[in-house]
Amino acid sequence: MTRGRAAARKRAGGGGRAGGMAAATTTTGLETPEPMPSYAQMLQRSWASVLAAARGCGDCGWGLALRGLAEHAHLAVPELLLAALCALGWTALRSVATARLFRPLAKRCHLQPRDAARLPESAWKLLFYLGCWSYCAYLLLGAHYPFFHDPPSVFYDWRSGMAVPWDIATAYLLQGSFYCHSIYATVYMDTWRKDSVVMLVHHVVTLLLIASSYAFRYHNVGLLVFFLHDVSDVQLEFTKLNIYFKARGGAYHRLHGLVANLGCLSFCFCWFWFRLYWFPLKVLYVTCHSSLRSVPDIPYYFFFNTLLLLLTVMNIYWFLYIVAFAAKVLTGQMRELEDLREYDTLEAQPAEPCKAEKPLRNGLVKDKLF
Repeated sequence: MTRGRAAARKRAGGGGRAGGMAAATTTTGLETPEPMPSYAQMLQRSWASVLAAARGCGDCGWGLALRGLAEHAHLAVPELLLAALCALGWTALRSVATARLFRPLAKRCHLQPRDAARLPESAWKLLFYLGCWSYCAYLLLGAHYPFFHDPPSVFYDWRSGMAVPWDIATAYLLQGSFYCHSIYATVYMDTWRKDSVVMLVHHVVTLLLIASSYAFRYHNVGLLVFFLHDVSDVQLEFTKLNIYFKARGGAYHRLHGLVANLGCLSFCFCWFWFRLYWFPLKVLYVTCHSSLRSVPDIPYYFFFNTLLLLLTVMNIYWFLYIVAFAAKVLTGQMRELEDLREYDTLEAQPAEPCKAEKPLRNGLVKDKLF
């Protein structure tokens, strides 16, 4: 990276490495962490930092990218093999859990055929996301990592090739291998939905972010991203399970219906608060602006921020589904809680059950519920 680019970043970051050292003193000393910016401050400072970095990047191109990859990327072949092996393990474990646990549970509870076909997918995802989110919440809120309360600290003391703490490396192994499995599962095991192509793109972008952030040692940022995204998936799958159980045995169960309605409201709120409010202010602001204060010559600055912005665009895309769903409920166009991802599917179109659970199908059903 040229001196001009580093100088531009120092102007944007308010002092470059000196600013980063001052910020580091904030966390290690008795001073309070940097306050979270407003949306306006986030947009203004991030945009100024990106423009300054772009103007000062005189030698940006494939040559710089290849040099940065050779100098700063650290991802060993055994680590990739371990992740691939774990991905195969997730696939095998899901198949066993579906046959030995989820299908018998659906049969024992006398679920409707359409609900029984979808229960294994939701139950599997609920168990994974609940476990991983709880683990990340423990690391951020119960351990010694200050990244949630002080997001700029994710880049304090950053060094190329630095060791990844074993507990964060464990979170990366779980998430990376699971998203490898999820790419396969979306095509061959899950119900094919209207937005499944977007879901595939999401899985590929997420996997690319996980692998590259680990290789370039941006694992502190990754831990924060895991925490802010997985909580809404926990609530989504929990709500879907209650939708399935509210009509079990051919009777309406009010408790499951009430929990499903409350879960839907909680899911909508958490999606907005965690993914569209906290994520830009705690992650995008840090990667676009604060990173240049701590590490003026931070490698692959534009690459990572482009992927994170793409992730934000997909979060907004799905939030539009949530808004449209809420509008249908409030205007009385929808009597019951239906699939957020297929709210406008034609009722005449028959549903395809989860590919891994096709033996549960008993006649054609309309693809309305989760």
